[in-house]
Amino acid sequence: MLRGIPFEISPQLLRILAEMGHGDRICFGDEYFPANSMAEKGRVVRADGIDVVTMVDAVMKLLPLDHWTDCAVTFMGRPDETGKLVSSPVTEKMTETIAKYDPEAAASAQYIERFAFYDMARTSYVVVHTGETENYGCIILQKGVK
Repeated sequence: MLRGIPFEISPQLLRILAEMGHGDRICFGDEYFPANSMAEKGRVVRADGIDVVTMVDAVMKLLPLDHWTDCAVTFMGRPDETGKLVSSPVTEKMTETIAKYDPEAAASAQYIERFAFYDMARTSYVVVHTGETENYGCIILQKGVK
């Protein structure tokens, strides 16, 4: 047992977070996200039964975000009736959670459409398949330093 490690962080995920370098990305997918298809590097961590906000909060306690990029936080945007990408209740909760640890990164978060998100997810170092049941509960974080 280690102190200070959130219980949502499995030993597998802890190892992967430590392996990640500056600029590497971690993708969190909701229950409907095709995690295994997206994980081209073969790194999928199951977080069944844990919602995405809880997982993001646990990871943000350990992971610095990248301030050498325009955007270290990327959400899968939900299209409204006009096609504009908008937030959802779960993305708003994730933004609030990220802001507790890194207000600047939360303020510069971007929304991208589903297939562009899939393309970005395929380049991620790891995909965490959460138990989030709300649609569009998907996010990518880019690791920074300190």
